[in-house]
Amino acid sequence: MYGDDGRLTYVGPTAGAPAVSVGETLLNYESLFVMPGLIDVHVHLAYGNAKTEEDIDLYQPMEFRALRGMFFAQKVVAAGYTSICAPGDAGQISLSVRDAITAGLFDGPRVTAAGRYITSRQGLTDWYPSWIGAPDTSIGRLVASKDEAIEEIRVQAKNGVDCIKIAMDGFQTRPDGELIAAFNQDETTTMVTEAQRLGRKVVVHARGREAVLYSARAGVDLIFHAYYLDDECLDAMVKSGSAIGPTMTFPRNIIDFTQPYERAATKGRIENTSREYEIACANLQRARKAGIPMMTGTDSGFAVTPYGEWHARELEIFVRDLGFTPAEALRCATEVASRFLARGDRLGVLAPGRQADFIAVEGSPLDNIALLQDKKRIRHVHIGGTRLQIPERGYDPNLVTDKSWINWSDIYTQERVHELGLLGDKSLAAAE
Repeated sequence: MYGDDGRLTYVGPTAGAPAVSVGETLLNYESLFVMPGLIDVHVHLAYGNAKTEEDIDLYQPMEFRALRGMFFAQKVVAAGYTSICAPGDAGQISLSVRDAITAGLFDGPRVTAAGRYITSRQGLTDWYPSWIGAPDTSIGRLVASKDEAIEEIRVQAKNGVDCIKIAMDGFQTRPDGELIAAFNQDETTTMVTEAQRLGRKVVVHARGREAVLYSARAGVDLIFHAYYLDDECLDAMVKSGSAIGPTMTFPRNIIDFTQPYERAATKGRIENTSREYEIACANLQRARKAGIPMMTGTDSGFAVTPYGEWHARELEIFVRDLGFTPAEALRCATEVASRFLARGDRLGVLAPGRQADFIAVEGSPLDNIALLQDKKRIRHVHIGGTRLQIPERGYDPNLVTDKSWINWSDIYTQERVHELGLLGDKSLAAAE
């Protein structure tokens, strides 16, 4: 039972429930599996199911990206996800989507919003050539000093972000292949200390060992990926209480969905991702055994992780590849994940005083965790007690996302045209 404020007043057996009063509505979900609304701590509302990094940063105006983000946020909630974290988007897009939903202008999930990633020359989002730099429309804020980083954190806090996102590494490596941390320990600690002093939680992108270690030592709240952690990293995380959001759905989808003719395949990304995935599974299993809290997130917003489609695949991966039981995976997607969210102490659990955010599912995910990926089985979604009924609406990606000026995926030299047999009898060889 829940009150007018959207909070639960009773949770338990029907026999012990208070009588239904006049004017109250009784919902009969006895044939369904009722559970807390699911949580995805890694949904980039501004990305728009991007195929390229340029799609993310350049080819749509901020205003359109915000409207598009609202549309896609509704796709997420229709899949049974009542809360999300949007950890790093351009401008104030995620903040605007959050505030529009909170104000009751639109239906959608509860949004914990970050601003732009704070990054350096060695960090994620500084992917353009140095002679171009980071455009103002980028999802990243390139800083050149601790003072610039602190100023950006204070601006974002003033603007009302719930959390600060730091790009702790990117793609730069040393000659031995080790990923280079984007910030040193002193810089990392300074940023984290200031953000937390301002009452904001800190999330970091950190795949490499060095970035994970610096982040954990600094006491960040949530580390995304952490694929190359070692014993020193684990010890630091145990001490700091930092959690991990593995976001294994993104690499798994790259491996499983990328077609041989796509640039990601021809550039070796499938093979590289497969190797990293195997390493990540082994290391994350060690983290689980060490008692590190793990939260479910998918990196949704890319072409291989479109909104509303694969969020629950993360739970299946937790069970199949990381050693969690279905019950443990569900807890990671509810109570554990709620700890990072803004006002998360009101979410993630069906208990008196908590928000009445719940879903009713056909079938038991305790018996088959994969069934949560079948959107037809998500029969009812309630946020604050109110049932949300999001109409199914398609969209044309050519109008919504595909705006980059990529016209061909190959170089059509005479040799390549001959290999493909594109000219047939009209080939140069035949002309001779």
